[in-house]
Amino acid sequence: MKDHQAIALLKQGDITGLEVLVRHYQDRALRTAYLICLDADMAQDVAQDAFLRAYRRIEQFDIDRPFAPWFLRIVANQALMAIRKRRRIRAFLDDALRESIPDPSSSIERTILNAETEGVVRDALTRLSPMQRTAGVCRYYLGLGEAEMSELLGCPQGTVKRRLHDARQSLRRLLPGWIAGGTE
Repeated sequence: MKDHQAIALLKQGDITGLEVLVRHYQDRALRTAYLICLDADMAQDVAQDAFLRAYRRIEQFDIDRPFAPWFLRIVANQALMAIRKRRRIRAFLDDALRESIPDPSSSIERTILNAETEGVVRDALTRLSPMQRTAGVCRYYLGLGEAEMSELLGCPQGTVKRRLHDARQSLRRLLPGWIAGGTE
């Protein structure tokens, strides 16, 4: 079943449409949330909340537009809200996010080979602001252009460019031995 058919079912009150959307977007939602939150448990909660939010607000969705950007904006916003909420409760970046959380779908060999690199990159990502991290995830993981990111994040393109620039500059400073120069 296609996205527009699933959305039409949801708009008619048929919950099976949500099941279809979950199957289509669960992996992307989890990965997006994880890359922003850097916490597997939080990412699961964020993805679940995003699907519920999309379900509750499906009437606001314009069927003539693609579903993915609308939904992934919800995921990104939910992830940022989760970070802010958790930050108010405790300083969550200090210890919890520095621990390596291996990808359960990867092989042991891949995990061993990438452990050092992943640890260094994860540590660098924890030092970015949530907004910089979100911009980086949208650009380099989701492959979105600046116009799409502007729409997804609900901010002007100039702000998107600035966040990306700041994130790249911070990563260059934090990963000098891992990144050789690079271009913007």
